[in-house]
Amino acid sequence: DVAETQEHYKSRWRSIWIMYLTMFLSSVGFSIVIMSVWPYLQKIDLTADASFLGWIIASYSIGQMVASPLFGLWSNYRPRREPLVVSTAISVAANCLYAYVHVPHSHNKYYMLTARALVGFGAGNVAVVRSYIAGATSLTERTSAMANTSACQAVGFILGPVFQTCFTLIGEEGVTWKLLCLQLNMYTAPVLFGALLGVINIILIFAVFREHRVDDMGRQCKSINSDEEESDVLDQNAEGNIDHVAVVALNILFFVILFVFAVFETIATPLTMDMYSWTRKEAVFYNGIILSVIGIESVVVFMVVKILSKKTGERALLHGGLLVVLVGFFILLPWGKKLPNIQWQEIKNNSIPRTVPIEMLTPFWSLQEMQLQSNHTAEPVGCPVTQSWCLDTPMIYLAQYISSDALIGLGYPVCNVMSYTLYSKVLGPKPQGVYMGWLTASGSGARILGPVFVSQIYTHLGPRWAFSLICGVVVVSLLLLEIVYKRLIAFSIRYGRMQE
Repeated sequence: DVAETQEHYKSRWRSIWIMYLTMFLSSVGFSIVIMSVWPYLQKIDLTADASFLGWIIASYSIGQMVASPLFGLWSNYRPRREPLVVSTAISVAANCLYAYVHVPHSHNKYYMLTARALVGFGAGNVAVVRSYIAGATSLTERTSAMANTSACQAVGFILGPVFQTCFTLIGEEGVTWKLLCLQLNMYTAPVLFGALLGVINIILIFAVFREHRVDDMGRQCKSINSDEEESDVLDQNAEGNIDHVAVVALNILFFVILFVFAVFETIATPLTMDMYSWTRKEAVFYNGIILSVIGIESVVVFMVVKILSKKTGERALLHGGLLVVLVGFFILLPWGKKLPNIQWQEIKNNSIPRTVPIEMLTPFWSLQEMQLQSNHTAEPVGCPVTQSWCLDTPMIYLAQYISSDALIGLGYPVCNVMSYTLYSKVLGPKPQGVYMGWLTASGSGARILGPVFVSQIYTHLGPRWAFSLICGVVVVSLLLLEIVYKRLIAFSIRYGRMQE
C-alpha cells in the first residue's frame, strides 16, 4: 500500500461524483413518469385496467431485482465502466421505446410493460455504483459518501415528478413529427428528457470516470477490475473471510426497511380517502405535498447523519432509526372512539349520500332520509361499506397521520444510509459487486411485496391489523439487530488491522 497522491485523490472524487449523478438519474428514471403512467396507459390501450397498472409499476422493481446481481457480478471481474455504460444505454433505449408505445395498433400495454421493465433493468447499476463507492472510500469517508449517494437518490425521486409537472405545459396533443412517428407531448417528453440525461451520463462516464480503490485507511491500492496499468500496488488486506451471518442479517434488515416504507407509500392515498373523506384529486394533491416535504426532510437527515455517525457510530443510529419507524407506525394504530364516515353506494339502484356519519346509522335512519341527502354528481367519498371493518374501526385522526409521516420520514433515511454503510464495511476490501447486487435485489423485492401485502391486509382486515403486523415486523428486526449487533463491525477491525 502507498500513500495517496493529490492527483489520485482528485480523480477518485471526480469519479465518485459521477456515481452520484448515475444514482440521481436512476431514481429520476423511475419517478419522472410515475404520475402519468395511468392516463397514458388509458390513452394508448383501452383494454388496460387498474390491475395491469399494478404490473407496470411493479415491473421496474422486478427488472432491477433481476439485473442488480448480474451487473454486480460483471463489475467484480471487468472494468466498471462496462456495466455502467451498458446499463445506462439500456435505460436510454427503454425510455425511447416508452415514447413510441402508442405506435403499434394492438398490445400497446405490453410494450409499455416491457419499456418500464427495461428501465428497471438498467437501474440495476445501483449495485455497481454502491460497490464502487464502497471500494473507493476509506472507513472515515464511507458514511458521508453513502449518505450523499442516498441523498442524490432521494433528490431524484423528488425532482422526477417536478420535471413531469413542467412537461404538462406541452399538453396531451403536443407536437407530432410524422417523419419520426414521434408524438412529443406531456407523456413522452419526460422520458425523452430522461433519455437525454442518460446520454450525457454515458459521455461523462467515458470522459471523467476512472477506476480507483483505497483500503480502509485511505491508502491507494490496485483495483482488481481496473483496465489501466497504474503504479498502485495490490492490496494485501483482503485476506480473511467475510462474516456471512452479518451479511445475511443486514440483507434481512434492509428488506424490512424498504418493505415498511413501500407499505407507507402505498397506503397513504387509500387511507386518507377512507379516513378523511378526501376525493381522489384531494388525496393525490395533499399526499403529494406531504411526500414532497418528507423527501426534503430525508435529504436534510442524510446530511445530518454524516455528522452524527462520527459521534454515535452506525450501529447505534440504525437501532435508533428502527425505533423511530416503530413509533411512527405505532402512532398510526386507531385509538379513538370516533368512527370514519361511511360511503354507501347503489342500494336498490338508488343513489345514497356521499358520506353518512356512522353515529347516524340507526334503525330510524331510513332509506328515504338517505335519498334526501344524496348527491348525484359528486364523487362518492368516505370509507366504503364493502370494507366491513369501516363499521367498527375507529378513525385515525389527521394529527396521528401527520405525526406518523414526520417520524417515518425521519427514521427511514437513517436506516437506509446506515444499513448500506454497515454492509459495505462488513464486506471489507474484497469486490462487493455481487453482494451489493443482492442487497439491491432484496430492496427491490421489498418494494414489490410491500404494496401487495398492505393492499390485501388493509382491504380485508383494516388499518389496525395492517399497522399492528408492521409493528411486529419492525420489533422482530430490532431483535435481530440486537442478536448480531456485535458482529456488525468493519472487516479491518474484525481482523485487528484497525482500531474501532
